[in-house]
Amino acid sequence: MASLQFELHRTDTSSKARAGKITTDHGEILTPIFMPVGTVGTVKAVTQQQLKQEVKAQIILGNTYHLYLRPGLEVLETAGGLHRFNGWDRPILTDSGGFQVFSLAGTRKIKEEGVTFQSHIDGSRHLFTPENVMDTQRIIGGDIMMAFDECPPGGSEYAYAKKSMELTHRWLDRCIQRFNETPDRYGYTQNLFPIVQGGVHHELRKISCEYISSKNATGNAIGGLSVGEPIEKMYEICDFCCDHLPQHKPRYLMGVGTPWNILECIEMGVDMFDCVMPTRNGRNAMLFTSHGIVNIDNRKWEKDFSVIDDGIDCEMSNTYSKAYLRHLFKAKEYLGLTIASVHNLAFYLWLVKQAREHIILGDFKSWKADMLIRLQQKL
Repeated sequence: MASLQFELHRTDTSSKARAGKITTDHGEILTPIFMPVGTVGTVKAVTQQQLKQEVKAQIILGNTYHLYLRPGLEVLETAGGLHRFNGWDRPILTDSGGFQVFSLAGTRKIKEEGVTFQSHIDGSRHLFTPENVMDTQRIIGGDIMMAFDECPPGGSEYAYAKKSMELTHRWLDRCIQRFNETPDRYGYTQNLFPIVQGGVHHELRKISCEYISSKNATGNAIGGLSVGEPIEKMYEICDFCCDHLPQHKPRYLMGVGTPWNILECIEMGVDMFDCVMPTRNGRNAMLFTSHGIVNIDNRKWEKDFSVIDDGIDCEMSNTYSKAYLRHLFKAKEYLGLTIASVHNLAFYLWLVKQAREHIILGDFKSWKADMLIRLQQKL
């Protein structure tokens, strides 16, 4: 058992884009990487076998809030953790549940102790504290566990963002203490990542970057972005945070985003991404492809028997036609949701793999400029 390791293989000569390798007890992760979101122990409509073979996922996410409520900690602990429960033998990152709790604005109350909230399932009341969130993530069994933070709304005023950031820092200290007091579960090393907050305010973000960097964690996350602020501000703050976080630790930008968001933030020095967009958009008939955006509902695809995407390495994308996938959506067949979700995820993993290859080749910036034009065009 060993703590998470990060090796920096190459930095692009004309930008801050990095190619590296994260090593955990459940395997290696080549960065930059996209992590499919498995909210309740499953990436929606996609099997673990498809995640490995078609999507080529190297790490997935589990959501602490949802897994805590259902199936619950007793089931997960008895199973031997989420890896054994869902049959995924590669790394798992667990979020802290903070974002989900704070999105329940009408039914939660924030105090110094933690956050009380009502379950969206049955209305029962619960309390998340930095301490019990660490205990919960230990039981779920994430290889990477996130610190409990408050995520302020996008565009929060300075005073609120400052108060929120300071609470996040106090909670981080409690998370670290509890993490250090408790053993790893299930025979492998678990790692804790702190989260930078501070809203859209440079001064606060600098303070937060310096504070969490001082904790010398195995990796660091940038939170509180893509929560309603303008996209230009999101890029500005992400870029600023990357300049103030350690070079020799992986940087995880939470909850972002579109393929072009990801390419822009890779250029700024981000190593890890997650977002529900590929599966959510896929279930709603929107496909991201290596040639541009496809709305598979459109009648123009009714007799288009070309494959979904011949530009990526995914058997489903290279086998099924646009006409067939459109038929499945129109017939409301579940298989359509699976094909679209697998394709979009495979595209995201293909995209970050391509980015990595071009960082190593040294032409990332020119490749990215060409890709941004291609990816955003509507077909």
